[in-house]
Amino acid sequence: MPTAAKPASVTVRRLTAPHQSESFTQFLPLNDALKQEVFAAVAEIFDAAGGKGLLKSSGDVYLKPNGIDSKPYCHTRPELVEAVIRYWKEHGAKRVFLFENATQSNFTRMVFACTGYSAICRKYGVKEVYLDEEKSVPFEFRGKAPESEAEDGYRHTSFDIPLFIVNNLIEHKDENLYISLPKLKTHSMAGVTLGVKNQWAFPQQNDRRPDHNYNLPYKLADVLGYVQPDFTLTEGIEATIYGHYPVTAFADECVLPFRVLLGSANVVAADLVGARLFGLTAEDVPHLQIAMDRGYSKGVHSLDDVEIIGDISDFNERYPFDLVQRFPEDVTLVTGTRRWCPQGCKNNPLTLLQVLAYDYRGKGGWTMVMGKGHDPAVIDAIEGRVLVVGKCAIEEVGERLTQRLGRKNVYFSGHCNDLCASTNAMCHLMGVNPLLMAPYPTLAAAKLLMQSKLHGTKANVPNLLAHKIKVV
Repeated sequence: MPTAAKPASVTVRRLTAPHQSESFTQFLPLNDALKQEVFAAVAEIFDAAGGKGLLKSSGDVYLKPNGIDSKPYCHTRPELVEAVIRYWKEHGAKRVFLFENATQSNFTRMVFACTGYSAICRKYGVKEVYLDEEKSVPFEFRGKAPESEAEDGYRHTSFDIPLFIVNNLIEHKDENLYISLPKLKTHSMAGVTLGVKNQWAFPQQNDRRPDHNYNLPYKLADVLGYVQPDFTLTEGIEATIYGHYPVTAFADECVLPFRVLLGSANVVAADLVGARLFGLTAEDVPHLQIAMDRGYSKGVHSLDDVEIIGDISDFNERYPFDLVQRFPEDVTLVTGTRRWCPQGCKNNPLTLLQVLAYDYRGKGGWTMVMGKGHDPAVIDAIEGRVLVVGKCAIEEVGERLTQRLGRKNVYFSGHCNDLCASTNAMCHLMGVNPLLMAPYPTLAAAKLLMQSKLHGTKANVPNLLAHKIKVV
């Protein structure tokens, strides 16, 4: 009897051209041979999926890269973005939109300028859409009960979603082609960050701060319940391990030249195969299991339900997704016995600490307190300046520390994950100018920020003088 077709397929395209021979601590454009192979592979993947036939009635194409930041290897390579844009421009797209909402503590207009996305859009006549500057409407996080009704429920039950997404990808999804372009990355808080997590850009930044804890995978699935891409093309020219935001100084440990592209009409299937390349399963990536349990995967219940078109038999290693356990010795870390969630007050501030210490030579000589369930004797032994991260720690020890050390020596970063507040505090504690974190001329960067604010950005951007003044 013929074998029954599997619910989903994922095309794996391996790239054969050599990658750079230099250290990955140097983020370089792709060499000509590899770039041309990327362009050819993108065309092959879309052609095999139906090519021009993927276009819907409007003829418009909506592209969502992973553009959280301009930091090396954390964003979708501009060469892949250009290849996709050129393909659809040559295959009858009426209009092409490139849209994103950068990570907390950043704003999208700057990311597009620094990564080269803006230059590509100008070259091909593509409309740039900065979701943080768009008007928004409220939606509900529906996956769990509120905290008032369940001990581990949601603290924050609604989120603002840009009207651009609502109008084009939810209400008129049958008219517009939506393609997600994630980067192949592990994630120290979510296992992997691929197609499903690529949509975490849709809640505005303020709505990503609470419940960025053990509830994160449920909220990622909540967003997927409202909108799913028609096609996911994952860029794995390089893959990152030890998390999604590699310290540049650690790049030769954290960046792997996988030279692979993954394409699928099923975002969950694409993510399962992406996780498989790292040696991970749905057990390691809770939001994928939740998405399958809720029926968002179009009949896919495990990797066994996915037809892999291409050879991945040589991907046999299990790679780490937690952070490199290397932190500056002159910063004292005080952690609680409970609620030190990897998704929140643990790995978010520790990632930032690594970046500021090892990429920007930030100073130590201070203490960071995280989590819940602290020994009062340990807290009372803290001297000097201290950063208290997360609502749990602030409620438990914040006032105790302030009364003893004085408000000028105590810094706070509320919510489970408030990257802007953490950046303001650490830039001041470590003497790092936040402007240095954007590889862009200072005056031009200031102009971009002014334009973004004039257009109503909802991004939480660090104070540009945070290294000089204590931001309350």
